[in-house]
Amino acid sequence: MRYFLFLFLCLALTYSYGQDSTSTNLPTKVKGTIISTSTNGPLSEVNIVNINQVVGTSTNDDGEFEIKARANDTLHLSYLGYKSIKVRVTNDWLKFGNTKINMTELALALEEVTVTQLQLTGYLEVDMKMIPVTSNNRYRISGLSGIGYEGGEPNIANKVLGAIFNPADFLYNMFGKKPNEMRKLRKMKEDDEIRNQLAKRYDREMLMVLLQVNKFDLDEIVNQCNYSRDFINTANDLQMLDAISECYEEYKVISRNKDKKRNSSKS
Repeated sequence: MRYFLFLFLCLALTYSYGQDSTSTNLPTKVKGTIISTSTNGPLSEVNIVNINQVVGTSTNDDGEFEIKARANDTLHLSYLGYKSIKVRVTNDWLKFGNTKINMTELALALEEVTVTQLQLTGYLEVDMKMIPVTSNNRYRISGLSGIGYEGGEPNIANKVLGAIFNPADFLYNMFGKKPNEMRKLRKMKEDDEIRNQLAKRYDREMLMVLLQVNKFDLDEIVNQCNYSRDFINTANDLQMLDAISECYEEYKVISRNKDKKRNSSKS
């Protein structure tokens, strides 16, 4: 009798543990309220992104939000004029529900700006030559979807090919050695909330967090993909996302073709 009782308890504990471990792995939602430390009031329209699940949301007028998350996921919170923070999702948060998160106001120092005026003469023919002219061509690669690439010269294919055949190339190092981060590009493009947030931003912060790169590398990726400096300086974060995504898809296409040729030559 004791043996059967012991066996029953073991099975019950095993089943209970299995249920708990399984439930923590299933996507669920966490709720929170974001408060300003300076006003003690709620913050609305705070951008919130789950870095692991690649989903986004924003707070309502009461500073409340709800987002899909698992235990140990990291949420990135950003708001204009406030210091961005990362918050880890814990089992207690998932279990007990709404929690309050404080954000601290960030003092912004204005940098000195020098404005250079054009010294116009009043003669149209002369003044037209003094106005800087940028020439940004757009072009497509045959067989690829999309409206095209924007840059100084149509050599995106050569740059991507060089990235594959030259392991020291910048694009190879970024695309080839960060596959997990670059796979997030498609998820980012599919999430409407993230796209809406990126369309209103120019600081590259959310892109840097999701792709795990710094601002210099982010700009350099777009530059190596043959987008012009004008585009890099003026594009919003959504346009930057689309530019990097198109370049990465091109990289994968050429990389797959290269692997096929290599395998066929071996056979």
